[in-house]
Amino acid sequence: MSEKIQVLGSRKGLTPALQHYSVVTVADNSGAKEAMIIGIYGYRGVLRRVPFANIADMVMVSVKKGTPEVRKQKFRAVIVRQRMPYRRPDGTWISFEDNAVVIINPDGTPKGTEIRGPIAREAAERWPKIASLATLVV
Repeated sequence: MSEKIQVLGSRKGLTPALQHYSVVTVADNSGAKEAMIIGIYGYRGVLRRVPFANIADMVMVSVKKGTPEVRKQKFRAVIVRQRMPYRRPDGTWISFEDNAVVIINPDGTPKGTEIRGPIAREAAERWPKIASLATLVV
């Protein structure tokens, strides 16, 4: 129950950054290059409202470009970068150059062995196994 509260509590005051059918780049070496968000875990919205996700949220993605083994398949992923600026509790605003995800297994471990590019600190704190593979945490 506490995990559910954490998922929903982290959304308070956040602007919608990524929504259904957003195309994102994949930041790991799992074989996928580009994916599309098709679902957002833990989202409890209003009828006919388009679900949105932010940094460190778990989403369901469909791989659009990549190796033949991972193309046209659905995976869980965690958002590690977003272009929409967001505010941290200390008052600083941060945004990245692209929208990126890291593909994970159902148990929460990353599918790849390395992560390209920077990772948001919020994602590193919430997903320690992703943080251990990251080269740069911003």
